[in-house]
Amino acid sequence: MRIVSLISGATEIICSLGLEENLVGRSHECDFPEWVKDLPVCTEPRFIAHASNTSVESIGQQALQESVSLHRIIGHRLRELTPDLIVTQPPGGVCGLTRHDVEQALSRCFPHQPRVVALQPKRLDDVWSDVRRIARAAGVEHRAEQCLADWQSRMQAVAQRANSWGRRPRVVCLESITPLIACGNWIPELVAWAGGDNLFGDPGEPAKTLRFEELCQADPDVLVVMPRGLGLSRIRDAMSALTRWPAWSQLLAVRQGHVWITEGNTFFNRPGPRLVESLEMLAEAINPAAFAFGHHTLENFA
Repeated sequence: MRIVSLISGATEIICSLGLEENLVGRSHECDFPEWVKDLPVCTEPRFIAHASNTSVESIGQQALQESVSLHRIIGHRLRELTPDLIVTQPPGGVCGLTRHDVEQALSRCFPHQPRVVALQPKRLDDVWSDVRRIARAAGVEHRAEQCLADWQSRMQAVAQRANSWGRRPRVVCLESITPLIACGNWIPELVAWAGGDNLFGDPGEPAKTLRFEELCQADPDVLVVMPRGLGLSRIRDAMSALTRWPAWSQLLAVRQGHVWITEGNTFFNRPGPRLVESLEMLAEAINPAAFAFGHHTLENFA
């Protein structure tokens, strides 16, 4: 079976299922495991990659409102790869291709369409269901249960310890700084598993736009900033949009040194195996005295 993955999280799932040798193509965002960067690239961005921090985020928010795909399929490359299975994202997926995009490209590229698996995770259970769907389409259903048992066991061990300390710190997770947006979908669930009380955003629901005054009024114990598409160095620079506010220094999380930055695009916003590490990072941010996993992509913003 020849597999093309057009979603970074799906690429990681495919590799976790032991299907590395079947993977013949990827999206331009698929970057883990490292070796997948050598695979043929089957998508390209609709925007200029070297845009500023704010313009990249603004493009993402416009896509949220218009349900517009941020990517284009490179049709001739798909034709050359002749895949049996393509994993993509259905309409409404902001950071991936729409199923309509894929089907249009395939109708032009192939006399007989490969099987298309469209993933649509909103909550953790959806992610686990998507793992099973990919495994079923590839004929390795038993491997899905093995992977899920391992991931869920690790997460439950963290959750059991994280939720045994009594008071639950009040937490705000931000997926965008400009504009200010609180995380949705599975992130509120991860916060709860990590022992926190999530203040903005509901499980399975879209991200929520905030005003800075709302953040100040909530005054969280812990603030975790995880913008999409930015590495740690660019996140540090982008934090100036928050720190310039006069009330910033008065926030409880700031005064107590409980502001954290991390790479949302690499972990938290990528529904796949590394949600396990995402939970570990949240647990450490919420209760650093109890957890020290040592993830280099979690940084205290003093």
